[in-house]
Formats: sequence, structure tokens, C-alpha cells
Amino acid sequence: MKIGKIILFGLMAWSCAGLVLGQEEKKSSYAPVVLTEEFSATMFRMKAEKSGVMKRQLEFLQERYDLRNDTAPNAMMTGGKPVQQGIRVKLAPGLSWEKLAAMTPEDIRDGDFFPKGFLPLPHPNHPQGGMVFPHLEIDEIKKQEGRDLARFDLDFDLPDHFLPEFPPPMFLTTRPDLGDVSQGKLVTSDNFFELFDGILNPKQIEGLRLLVTPFPQQQFNDTSDRRSERPSRGVSCFDCHANGHTNGATHLSGDTRPQEYRHRIDTPTLRGLYIQRLFGSQRALKTVEDFTEFEQRGAYFDGDPVLATKKGANILERGSQVQFMAEFEELLDFPPAPKLDVFGKLDPAKADAAELRGQAIFFGKGQCAICHTPPYYTDNSTHNLQAERFFKPRMINGLMAVADGPIKTFPLRGIKDSPPYLHDGRLLTLEDTVEYFNLILGDNLTADEKTDLVAFLRSL
Repeated sequence: MKIGKIILFGLMAWSCAGLVLGQEEKKSSYAPVVLTEEFSATMFRMKAEKSGVMKRQLEFLQERYDLRNDTAPNAMMTGGKPVQQGIRVKLAPGLSWEKLAAMTPEDIRDGDFFPKGFLPLPHPNHPQGGMVFPHLEIDEIKKQEGRDLARFDLDFDLPDHFLPEFPPPMFLTTRPDLGDVSQGKLVTSDNFFELFDGILNPKQIEGLRLLVTPFPQQQFNDTSDRRSERPSRGVSCFDCHANGHTNGATHLSGDTRPQEYRHRIDTPTLRGLYIQRLFGSQRALKTVEDFTEFEQRGAYFDGDPVLATKKGANILERGSQVQFMAEFEELLDFPPAPKLDVFGKLDPAKADAAELRGQAIFFGKGQCAICHTPPYYTDNSTHNLQAERFFKPRMINGLMAVADGPIKTFPLRGIKDSPPYLHDGRLLTLEDTVEYFNLILGDNLTADEKTDLVAFLRSL
């Protein structure tokens, strides 16, 4: 009898375990804090997987885009880097942009004709996520500070020619007479004082010091669940926002769970921060001070304050640190736009015919100015483009492509300096961006109108 009860109990336990194992794994908002694998084993495993991960991402990008280096004649970023030209998003065989624009959103969705390059862009390794830096930033920081921003499991995925110039010029609202105050250098903890002593006041210098000071971050810290080979001092704000602009570094939004629903983030420029009233592509925090404090307390750690505590969160003091950082950030100016008048529109005496035609399209048929109002070409609001009308939800390399929801209106001043485009960097050129909005908004622009609109955007 006793043996029979033991056998019965064992069968019941096995049955219950089978039910649990047969259930779909429950998604949690929380990442594990206590690890079950030694760091050396994790690094060995991920290093071995790295080439396969990057090969898969490159093949994925080549399927979506034409990645060739093809620069536009006489189109340069502010510091002189050539601007990439042409539509790089690939269409399905037999389809043209004109045919696509003539379809209804329902026809495009049901026929699966929405260009793959218009779908949300996944992180180089979406299930892992985390900050990934272009090699130019990694090399320069290592040269100046001896700090290594390389990951043992991942490399940055987009080619250099689709990224902002490096290092980018820096302009200040308080000293427009100086032009590029960075003097062609990447501003770091190694050189910020010599570059800005005598230009900034003491509060602003302290704010800049904090912006170039590395602090612990999810992938770069001292713990055994980091993604750097050696324990790391962390990352600084300007490791992504190089010279107060951007180097194209990518990450995942900390706002959403589970992991596959998190957006890839293309680092936005901080130029012109002084005219912005919303911060974060979807968080819509109301001050840059709020955003700065939020980043340090949680977003650096995927929005997880538990991991932040474990890995060494740096809690900034609001009055003497956060405010000083914000004071410097709000000095960062847009690059010069010599063809614009004081109202942010083209001076007819300086603009060419294509730019003037493009401006008329921007304020008319293209419907761009509904959201992007001059002089800085933002309405400081958020808008939902409802791009999900054009495609069915799907998994793409670990990313669940669904509705984006409302996204803030980023300023278009200096837009030629800030590729790639859209909040996740899915659009590689301004031509791609014009095609995207032409389809989403139903503008029915002609090929010549699209060309003129790109010419206007490059003049901003």
C-alpha cells in the first residue's frame, strides 16, 4: 500500500511537471539578477556565436537594402562628409514605387507588398539588445581614454557611409562666432577642459564634464553579466551623442516588454535641444532634466532599477549635476543653414529652383509642414502614422513587427547630417524617407516632386 502511494504520487508529480513544461513560457518584465553561468563560459559561447549572428544580420540588411556607397554630387554634411543618394529600400520583383503608391493600404497588407525596408528594423541581435557603437567611436575612445567600448558578442551593423560624419562639428548658441568649437576633435574627458575653458562658464564646464564621464551601463560595467571582455568604467552620454550630435550608435528602448516588442533606437542628435519640449521618442518626458535623471536611474539598464542597483547606478543630484548637464545641452545649436531666412524658409536670392520647388511641395502637396513647422521644423508633439495599416504583424530576426504607436516629431533642421532616419534608423537616405512618407500619407508625389523635396530637405 505504501509503495503504491509513492508510485501514484510520482505519476501525479510527473503529470503536473508535464503540464508546466507543455505550457508556453511566461514572459516577465524582469531580467534575471542571479546568473547560472560563469562569465568565462558566457563570453566563450557568445564569441563563438558572434560571426554567425553578424552574418545573419548582414544578409538580412542586404535583403532589405542596396548598401552600396553612392554619394550625391555637391551634397555634403556640415563637416564635409558626402551625403548618400538614391532609394536604398528594395521592392519586390515586378513592383514599382508608382504601382505601390496606387494601391490601398489593405491591398498592400493583404498582398504582402509593403517594402521590407519600411518595416521596423531589429537590433543586430534583438534577443540580446544593448548598446552597440560604431567602430570609429570605439577606436577614438580607446585611443584617447584607453576605455574599450567593443562588445565581445556583437559589432555595429550599418556601414560607415550611412552614418553621420565623425567627429561631427559642434556649434553653440552663445558663441556662433566660433563656428565648430570642437576644432575637428571628438570631445572626451581627455580634452574637454582645454577646448572649452574660456568659452563656457563654470557651471557649463561642469555639465560638460559629466556628459563625457563614463558611468556603469547594462552591457558595460564591473559585473559578470557585462558584454565587455574586461570590467568596464561604463559609457558616457557623449559616447552615443558624439560632440552633442550623434554617431548612429544603437540600443533598444527601455519602455516596452517583452523583449521582442522593444524598439531599436537610433541615437538622435542633441543639436537644437533648446527648442524641444518633449524628450524620448515615446516617453514624452517634459524636460531634459527629467530625461537625464531617468536615463541614469534606469534606462541605462534597460529601464530596470533592480539591475541598476546591482551594476552600479550613478544617481545624479538634481540641483548641482542634472541641471548643469542640461544647461550645457541647451547651448547646442543647429548647424548653419545659409540659404534660410530668419523665419526658417528659403531666401529666394540664395536657393536654386529645385530647392524652391521642393519647399512648395513641403508646405503643400507633401503635407510635411503639418507636423514639421518652421523655423526648426517640429511641432513639439507626437503623431501616430499608423503604418501597421500596410502590413501584418510578424517576427523579424527576434523583433515582433507591430504598430509603432505615437512617435515625437523630431526637428528637421540640419537633417542631412543625421542619417539614418526614423526613430529606429530603418530608412538609410532622405530619398528612402520621402518614399516612406509619400506612401504612408498618400501624397502621390511624382518622381520629379520627390527629387525636389529631397533638395529642399538638404538645404535645411
